[in-house]
Amino acid sequence: MTPPIEAKRKPPLISATNSVLLLLCLMYFITYLDRVNVATAGGEIMKELGMSKTEFGLILSAFAYPYAIFQVIGGSVGDKFGARRTLFICGMIWAVATILTGLVGGIVSLFLARVLLGFGEGATFPTATRAMQNWTAPGKRGFAQGITHAFARLGNAVAPPIVAFLIYHVGWRYCFVILGCASFVWVAIWYIYFRDNPADHKGITQAELDVLPAPRAPGTSQAVPWWALTKRIAPVTITYFCYGWTLWLFLGWIPTFFKESYGLDLKNSALFASGVFFAGVVGDTLGGLLSDGILKKTGSIKLARLSIIVVGFLGAAASLTGVFYTKDLTYVALLLSSGFFFAELVIGPIWSVPMDIAPKYAGTASGLMNTGSAVAAIVSPIVFGFVVDKTGDWTLPFMGSIGLCLLGAVLAFTMHPDRKFEDTSTDTTAPSGLKKAA
Repeated sequence: MTPPIEAKRKPPLISATNSVLLLLCLMYFITYLDRVNVATAGGEIMKELGMSKTEFGLILSAFAYPYAIFQVIGGSVGDKFGARRTLFICGMIWAVATILTGLVGGIVSLFLARVLLGFGEGATFPTATRAMQNWTAPGKRGFAQGITHAFARLGNAVAPPIVAFLIYHVGWRYCFVILGCASFVWVAIWYIYFRDNPADHKGITQAELDVLPAPRAPGTSQAVPWWALTKRIAPVTITYFCYGWTLWLFLGWIPTFFKESYGLDLKNSALFASGVFFAGVVGDTLGGLLSDGILKKTGSIKLARLSIIVVGFLGAAASLTGVFYTKDLTYVALLLSSGFFFAELVIGPIWSVPMDIAPKYAGTASGLMNTGSAVAAIVSPIVFGFVVDKTGDWTLPFMGSIGLCLLGAVLAFTMHPDRKFEDTSTDTTAPSGLKKAA
């Protein structure tokens, strides 16, 4: 009798499931690198194009508008056509947009390039969640979401030195061209390696398939129950808005906070900001691990998700409160690092919640959730800047984050990740049922 192919195959150095997770981590890293690179190059761009700070602020906001719009649209596209094709197209768009940024001739073309980047990246995270739904065992969802977002924060932390290095050696225009080409490399590897159905991957093992959920094939006829699903995910969206407010406050203003509040030069302010962002990398990873560990030990999805989310919100609020009681640079840097660490604990478990609630519509559900953060990306930086302009106090805007973190801790109890969203219709009829899991 011929031995099965599985028995003949030599175990791979890195399993197929881990290789897919690594590719997604690299995608999160690259998208954030391409997302925040313009901030580091801002001085050179404004100088060459003759832009005011107000005009450059408009450029920074251009990304967020299409990004917010395409959260839900992109998530539903990922559900329908699969992560392989959707992320391929998204990657092509954001890579082209990054390269075009280096070719702009003025404010209008730069604005349009940033809009195109937001369009390309808008569907990436919800679609990545669709990929994780098929490729991640239920007990490892928190870790998968945590580690991928940790790479996003890593991209944010290392963007300033990478971009500064490239600008110094090749200029800001070629800097964007090089980063765009790097994105194309990822896109090619993704399309060649990834398969929507893990069983179609030549490197998958039976042991891996045995623990993975039944995949949903792309192209399956499916009408999304928009109204019912939106109502079900709304508490998650609002809770995530509370987190997103603090996230975008940190991403948009922390480097300037150190520079303006303490008179640091660009190099040292970037160094302090990077230290804060690296704390977030640890928080992202640890939050997912802790959530999965609690789930494995207790079997309670509700406890596994909510306990870490609530601790994260409360810890962030407490840390940011400390900023009002000291002016010492070292203590403030440590408090902000602690605040970002606790805020990032929220990421792993809360991105698992749409997968827990609506696995059939994981891309759409996560897109609905991430709309909360996308809206915060538009509002939070503007409010911070307005408050500082009016008061001259760089710490005052943190009061809003403290209040929203406390609100997020309360609203977390309205999400109910243990209650499944289900429908009783066929695949060709719009699902409409909402039932509790048995």
